[in-house]
Amino acid sequence: MLTGKTKIRVRYADTDQMQFVYNGKYLEYFEVGRTEMLRDAGLPYRVVEEHGYQLPLLSTYVKYISPAKYDDLLLVESFVKEMPKLKIHIDYRIFRDNGKQLVAEGYTEHVFIKTESKKAARPPDFFVKALKHYYDDKNQVAEIKIGK
Repeated sequence: MLTGKTKIRVRYADTDQMQFVYNGKYLEYFEVGRTEMLRDAGLPYRVVEEHGYQLPLLSTYVKYISPAKYDDLLLVESFVKEMPKLKIHIDYRIFRDNGKQLVAEGYTEHVFIKTESKKAARPPDFFVKALKHYYDDKNQVAEIKIGK
């Protein structure tokens, strides 16, 4: 299973009038976790785009559990439980206090499209090859549940 962990410090600009992180910012935190996870796997978005593909968002879900506040250090965990076939489904959990308190969880789903035609495509070979070893039997990890 492909996984990633990224730390993010909450900026003052990320908070709303209640001094909590504004709800839309969690999708940005998901994006940071996703891009860093793919970068660590040798697939920065730049490489995907250089091969003529893009990954637009199809759907998203966020469950807010405990509000994050200014200057909190957050840990974003990202997971791709299954090798992408047509879509890529990425789960996320955001914690504060080095993984001690769950702040939010959710997912995003993306589809591959060819840059020129903007038509949906299967995951390209270079992408599949880069991820294949994360899904060998010896690398399987217990499934992580993300609530809906």
